[in-house]
Amino acid sequence: MAKKLLLGDQAIAQGALDAGLSGVYAYPGTPSTEITEYIQESPQGRGGEVHCRWCTNEKTAMETALGMSYAGKRALVCMKHVGMNVAADPFLNSAITGVNGGVVVLVADDPSMHSSQNEQDTRFYGKFAMIPVLEPSNQQEAYDMMSFAYELSEKIGEPVLMRVVTRMAHSRAVVETGEPKAQNELNAPERSQNWVLLPAIARRRYAALVEQQKEFDALSESSPFNVYTEGENHDMGVIACGIGYNYYMENYPQGSPYPVLKVSQYPLPKEIIRKMASECKSLLIVEDGQPFVEEQVRGVLPVECEIKGRLSGELPRMGELTPDNVKAALGMGSSQVFAASQNVVPRPPALCQGCGHRSVYEALNRIVAECEGARVFGDIGCYTLGALPPYKSINSCVDMGASITMAKGASDAGVFPAIAVIGDSTFTHSGMTGLLDAVNCNAPITVIISDNLTTAMTGGQDSAGTNKFEAICQGLGVDKEHLHVVNPLPQNMEEITRIMREEINYRGLSVIIPRRECIQTLSRKAKAKKK
Repeated sequence: MAKKLLLGDQAIAQGALDAGLSGVYAYPGTPSTEITEYIQESPQGRGGEVHCRWCTNEKTAMETALGMSYAGKRALVCMKHVGMNVAADPFLNSAITGVNGGVVVLVADDPSMHSSQNEQDTRFYGKFAMIPVLEPSNQQEAYDMMSFAYELSEKIGEPVLMRVVTRMAHSRAVVETGEPKAQNELNAPERSQNWVLLPAIARRRYAALVEQQKEFDALSESSPFNVYTEGENHDMGVIACGIGYNYYMENYPQGSPYPVLKVSQYPLPKEIIRKMASECKSLLIVEDGQPFVEEQVRGVLPVECEIKGRLSGELPRMGELTPDNVKAALGMGSSQVFAASQNVVPRPPALCQGCGHRSVYEALNRIVAECEGARVFGDIGCYTLGALPPYKSINSCVDMGASITMAKGASDAGVFPAIAVIGDSTFTHSGMTGLLDAVNCNAPITVIISDNLTTAMTGGQDSAGTNKFEAICQGLGVDKEHLHVVNPLPQNMEEITRIMREEINYRGLSVIIPRRECIQTLSRKAKAKKK
């Protein structure tokens, strides 16, 4: 064994490598990005033993992992919670096809929305798909769970969902690693017909999945990751899920006075919970995310037992848990440990000095000021900061790729001019199909693909469409006369403004591609070259 100081994400990555991983498939999204980056920098990744290129989006990642599983190899799929919405179609169907080589779907949730549009709880997807869900309580468990997850996946013939949260993903701890396992050999699935989801086959497979639920329940009841610890005081019992167990135990460094059940594998171990409820006057549910367990516990108890948690108000209904708000729920003090400083000036995020997006917004603001009723629809990326001062340029930001389709919908309603601003990586992730819709009816919108040659917001990963955007747009049917590439530099402002003015006022579809490398990735390249 070796000891390593690892982020939770890195512990997951190392655990996957040591479990005999053959491929990781992902689209960068905080707080999951470091998993794939760690594998890319590993000896196996650098040596080509493990496939670790970024995918165009989460749907393609999930589907490609299923292809590797079909061939008998072990695959890891990584994404943040909103990425699961993109991957939902193949993810849910993978529970019906089943798997051959083990598949672990790793999703990093973001309670409190540190870098996200919402704080959805991925555990609901696992329940929706009716497959086992794992939720580590610390970094060592995150490492250990990966080998367990692959063995479980191949044993039951189903994908396994593993859920972490931001604090787990981005905090460090010492992790003991074990001996790495060899990769699986190529092998065909025993019943390849299971992978053909014609209705007759799908009905049979769904019936088999329903029948497996009893097995999954039994596996949770006996799981080494669901640990019940007796306590002397039965006035209350505590069910602590994933990292919530750490938050609870930080308040009792000498040991819990109450019975406590640590839940890190789902479905819920219902028999243990019923036993706790019969012996305790109340149950406190400590879970980071939505009241996923709390709602279920209210439905499985045969006796009257007071349930406390997010729904009852003992814990906050939204936002991430902390040891302090758990302390307050235990009646041990206030959750407001640190008051907001009155002396620190707020520092909202802003586009970097020298960023090409700045010149794009400066030119765009000039044109929009000339056009009464103009609306600018934004997208997901660092350029979303154009909604903030000093630019205040965009009027919407909903989800990946929505800028183009929202601009089209607004133009269908009569808005003119309707302008979409989308980044290069977001365009290939989810924007191309929207552009095809606009092409098919020659929608009177202008699409600005702000190309900084990287996936900048998540740290500068490769962008799937680099140096291909003109060809993609023409292939989708954009008129070459209304497709322009510009260099967003201050000295080019007159040319950029002229082109934007002409195309924004054009009563048809136009695409403008401002192209200039991200100042951060350019700086990193220069430092690396100098070194």
